[in-house]
Amino acid sequence: MTCFERSVYTFSAIVGQERMKRALILNVIDPKLGGVLIRGEKGTAKSTAVRALAHLLPEIDVVKDCPFRCSPIDRHEMCSSCIARLEAGEEFKVTREPMRVVDLPINATEDRVVGTLDIEHVIKEGEKRFEPGVLSEAHRGILYVDEVNLLDDHIVDILLDSAAMGVNIVEREGVSFSHPAHFILVGTMNPEEGELRPQLLDRFGLCAEIEGIKDLKERVEVIKRRKSFEEDPFAFERVWERDDRIIRERILRAKEILSDVFVPDDILELIASLCIDCGVDGHRADITLAKAATAFAAYEGRCEVIEDDVRAVAELVLTHRMRKKPFEEGKIDQNMIDDSIERYKKNKEDLNDEKSEDGKGKGERGEDEGEKQGEREEEAREGGDELFPVGDTFRVKPISSKRDRITRNGSGRRTKTLSKRGRYVRSRIPRGEVMGRDVAFDATIRAACGDPHFKSRDNEDRAITLHPSDIREKVRERKIGNTILFVVDASGSMGVKERMVAAKGAILSLIKDAYIRRDRVGLVTFRKDRADLLLAPTASVELAEKLLANLPTGGKTPLSHGILKGHQLLKQELLKNRDTSPLMVLISDGRANVSISGKNPIEEAKELASSIVDDEIGTVLIDTTEGLLDLGTARELADAFKARYFKLEEMNADAIAGSIRSVCS
Repeated sequence: MTCFERSVYTFSAIVGQERMKRALILNVIDPKLGGVLIRGEKGTAKSTAVRALAHLLPEIDVVKDCPFRCSPIDRHEMCSSCIARLEAGEEFKVTREPMRVVDLPINATEDRVVGTLDIEHVIKEGEKRFEPGVLSEAHRGILYVDEVNLLDDHIVDILLDSAAMGVNIVEREGVSFSHPAHFILVGTMNPEEGELRPQLLDRFGLCAEIEGIKDLKERVEVIKRRKSFEEDPFAFERVWERDDRIIRERILRAKEILSDVFVPDDILELIASLCIDCGVDGHRADITLAKAATAFAAYEGRCEVIEDDVRAVAELVLTHRMRKKPFEEGKIDQNMIDDSIERYKKNKEDLNDEKSEDGKGKGERGEDEGEKQGEREEEAREGGDELFPVGDTFRVKPISSKRDRITRNGSGRRTKTLSKRGRYVRSRIPRGEVMGRDVAFDATIRAACGDPHFKSRDNEDRAITLHPSDIREKVRERKIGNTILFVVDASGSMGVKERMVAAKGAILSLIKDAYIRRDRVGLVTFRKDRADLLLAPTASVELAEKLLANLPTGGKTPLSHGILKGHQLLKQELLKNRDTSPLMVLISDGRANVSISGKNPIEEAKELASSIVDDEIGTVLIDTTEGLLDLGTARELADAFKARYFKLEEMNADAIAGSIRSVCS
């Protein structure tokens, strides 16, 4: 081993960042926690901590000639080959290796991650053999994914599935294989570069929010320790050896007693109450919080979980699972957790009484709101301007247009394409003529080998024979900007039953999703006798929240003006960049009563819709009407647009999961 390889910064010497260090330690104690997501700015010791942790842990026994680094004694960590050898009575040759940290490249394909057919062996020997991927390399080690938020969602799904199940199953291209994949998944990300989908975020067991140290003395100490390490790494390691050894021994002891740690019912009640109070979705947070508290109790040397254990880990479990509104930080801190726990303890005995009182209070408030709503409806009918607050946001239902559905299926500004530009991410069977295609040679060979009779298809003396049906073409990924223009009805009818409150919440939900994916977003409103551009298409949409909050409602409905304005803006965007994928999101009840040309306003709007269809601009229509007020006008307009149609009330009621993905796919 070279000096360079041994020069690893020691774990105990890292200044501050206690949340990150605790999250990493807990996952070593109990890998079933589901990994760690470290969110924070650059230069905050994220990768240093991961490599230092691996260096801290003891070496492991592995089967010497096994490519999966199987355990020589634990059947759960053995591949099928090692199990067969064990059952046959074979004695393994055992070697000791350090805990491995495997880096996943940001441009890794599915083949590279899960493994695939060994093409070199196929060509040379004419027989199929499995070539292990990154998941096999990470078995019994740490899989480190830097900038996990920039990975393809499908790859992140694979990583999380394997981490949860502890096995990698490959069923593709004539290969059927599985092997153990027990690893600690550590992902890092800078939130400024985009977020993970909520579904993926929730599946990371723990999340550590970190930032640069603000304390002057601690920052000076960071400089001193780094300088000392670079001058003499071995002397530096000796200085911190004792502290590292103490942490190592505590981890090993915790792993031994973990299965004996007991969680009392009152602690389980506390955990459930805390999760309810923080407004998390589902039950994964409750289960993970119980596991994390158990691991922390074991690390503290206790065999029973106490309140302090829950306090110590709650922030790591809940911070990435809290519901939040667009552009809010949504962070949870220790003070919030302490307050929630104290409220639970204080109210535990009379909780049932408080529930009955709350029910009564809600009934009274409901009557008051009903009266206010009636007053607002009367004002809306009179046509006066009114200012509505922004309603609750929600997760966005997947919305997509029909344009180029085959060729684009990306998130953010990365979109799949069949052109010869961009990064090769996967292959597919070509449609139509094969000549001139961007051939994926690796996938073509694997397809040929997928035929169980491939050795005897024509010439037995050939290792492999290609047929036209084996040809595969490349699907590449490159950055293509999506332009999403919201065209919003701000007329008086939007004041009825506070439609504008819900509409503003819906708009902000959609804008937040577009912001995360780095799409360009614009905002047009129409009321009285005109349409106005409030926000030109831009990648910076923080201004949208303020604009919506101050957007008044009142007057007639110049629907045609809004559609025409939106069409003109999207055509301009297409002229600037032919690669952009345009989408108009029209939010209205469809009750047009102002015309541009003097025609019937609704028929005029339908005519404008047909021109948008001709220009291949995708449209989504969100209908704001509800109940008996729905005359089907918006539905007819959606048909004219050939648009995806949604009811605003359904979007709110169901809290639809997902995101506005592939808007122009």
